[in-house]
Amino acid sequence: MQSSVFTDMQSLGHEQVVFCQDPKTGLNAIIAIHNTTLGPSLGGTRLWNYNSHADALTDALRLSRGMTYKSAISGLNLGGGKAVLIGNAADLKCEAYWRRYGKFVNSLNGKYITAEDVNTSSADMEYIRMETRFVTGVPEFMGGSGDPSPFTAYGVYVGMKAAAKHTYGSESLAGKKVVVQGAGNVGRHLIDHLAEEKAQIFVSDINESNIQKVAQKHSGVVIADNSTIFDLDADIYAPCALGATLNTDTIARLKCAIVAGAANNQLADENIHGPMLVEKGIVYVPDFLINAGGIINISVEIDGYNKQRSLSLVEKIYQRTIDNINHAKQHRIHNQMAAMQAAQARIDSIAALRPGI
Repeated sequence: MQSSVFTDMQSLGHEQVVFCQDPKTGLNAIIAIHNTTLGPSLGGTRLWNYNSHADALTDALRLSRGMTYKSAISGLNLGGGKAVLIGNAADLKCEAYWRRYGKFVNSLNGKYITAEDVNTSSADMEYIRMETRFVTGVPEFMGGSGDPSPFTAYGVYVGMKAAAKHTYGSESLAGKKVVVQGAGNVGRHLIDHLAEEKAQIFVSDINESNIQKVAQKHSGVVIADNSTIFDLDADIYAPCALGATLNTDTIARLKCAIVAGAANNQLADENIHGPMLVEKGIVYVPDFLINAGGIINISVEIDGYNKQRSLSLVEKIYQRTIDNINHAKQHRIHNQMAAMQAAQARIDSIAALRPGI
């Protein structure tokens, strides 16, 4: 039986999906709003050259659902949303393109607040802001928080240290072999933290320019091949590229004790691969828990940005990681399920106070 948009929405619990197109600018967008129980949906805009519209829709649905859980487990009064734009960034990005997209965002009257994601920047958010106030991550000179990637990376770093504390008895990453897959903005900031703590770093990326940026800054980093990174004898695997890198094949090959990275939707199938990691004795820090630093940072912007407040909130990822590991062990469930239960429990408790939503 062929799937439909509605069956996909219903299976994941989505409230609304909006399709937008503008032939003059080449804009083709899908805005997915998963859940607004806790507040308006907030999530980045991803620009990617998808193989098909179906792939784009699947990504939008999965990512927006993850944003719901990310905000909920982080204690934010926000729901989950995500936008995906279909096409080649080099061919499409211009003022008119972003301003047309901003009009679509504005038409939702605040139910969806956008931000940066893959192939988008604070400069792009500046154009969107010309058409709507429902955008965060705008440049600092406009009173915004700018690029959220340093905060995402910092959250991954503290979550990784928490997982190390549980696994090795010490949070120190000195001497630990860490494989970072993906050296984009977040990956490079994470590598900075790891290098400062004198970890042994291996990095891979499909983009050669990203590799060169890392190599020029950190001479001790080992460049790894994308096809063999899962076979490396490492302590920690940090997926920081696109999702679904944890699947039946790759998990079988992993030799690490911890998986802690910034990518969204790391598990190809959470019901299969979450338990598979447990069976291998690998501590997995759920993606939407550990990579929440970026959304925490831009959420502070909504009420008036304060960098120190943002950092203090991001640092709470450390204790949430410990709590997640303990909850999973106590209830004999995999870490992804434990995090989803914690997030859903908060959503359900607030929903009970707001009958009818």
